[in-house]
Amino acid sequence: MALKLYHAEPLANSLKSMAPLFEKQLPFESIYVNLHKFEQHESWFLAINPEGQVPVLDHDGTIVTHSTVINEYLEDAFPDAPPLRPNTPAGNARMRYWNKFVDEHVMNHVSMHGWHRLVGLIARKIAAGEFEQLMERIPLPDQRRKWMAARSGFSEQQLADATAKIEYAVDKVERQLDGNPWLAGESFTLADINFYSHCGMMVERMFPEMEIAKRAPRLVEWRDRVTVRPAMQQALTMPDHTEPGLRTWSGHAR
Repeated sequence: MALKLYHAEPLANSLKSMAPLFEKQLPFESIYVNLHKFEQHESWFLAINPEGQVPVLDHDGTIVTHSTVINEYLEDAFPDAPPLRPNTPAGNARMRYWNKFVDEHVMNHVSMHGWHRLVGLIARKIAAGEFEQLMERIPLPDQRRKWMAARSGFSEQQLADATAKIEYAVDKVERQLDGNPWLAGESFTLADINFYSHCGMMVERMFPEMEIAKRAPRLVEWRDRVTVRPAMQQALTMPDHTEPGLRTWSGHAR
C-alpha cells in the first residue's frame, strides 16, 4: 500500500485531507505543491489532476481529487484503520449533512475573505502581462475568475454578504454543539475536520469584531479540543511556505 498526498500549506482543503491520514495512522508520502508559485498549473501537476487543484490523493495509482471525496475514500479503502465515520445509517447521514453544509455554505465565504486579504496581495504583485499568461494556464473558468476578482478586489457588498453567511454558520454550529460533543453527535468525524479546517482557526483572526469567544463559547471549546488532538497537531506542523508577512490572514500566526 502506497499513499501520496499532493497538498499545499496545512489549512483549508489541504489540512482537511492531511488530518484524516494522521487520525487513521496511515503512512503517506507528502508532496508539497507551491500554490504561490502556481505549481498547481504546471504540466507535471495537470497530468495528475487536470483541474489544477490540491489536494490530490494517489493510492497505488488510483487518483482521487476533492477533499470530501478523498476523505470518504480513505474510510472505504481502509476500514480497519480508526474510523472517522459513525458507521451507522443515521450517524453517517448526520456527518454528511454537516459536510455538505460546510462545502456549500461555509467554505466559499471564508475563502472569499482569505482570497481578498491574502491572494489579492499576491496577485497584485504580478506584472500585468505575466498575470494574463498565468490566467491562461488555469483550467477551471471559475478559478480563473476568482483570481481576477482577487486582483481587482472583491466588492464591499460581496464581502459583507460572505461575512453574514459566516456569522450564520458560527451560530448554527454553536447551537449544534449544545448537548453534542461533536458535530455529528457522540463521535469525532470527518465533519469536525471539515469545519475546523475552514473555520476553526481562522474566524477569530479574520473577524475579531465577531467576538467569537463571547458569541460562541461552545464552538471555542470544541475548537480547542480539536486542536490538541495528536493527529491534528501532526497535520498543523506540516511545512508552511506562506510568506511570513501574510500568515496572520492565512490562519498560521504561530
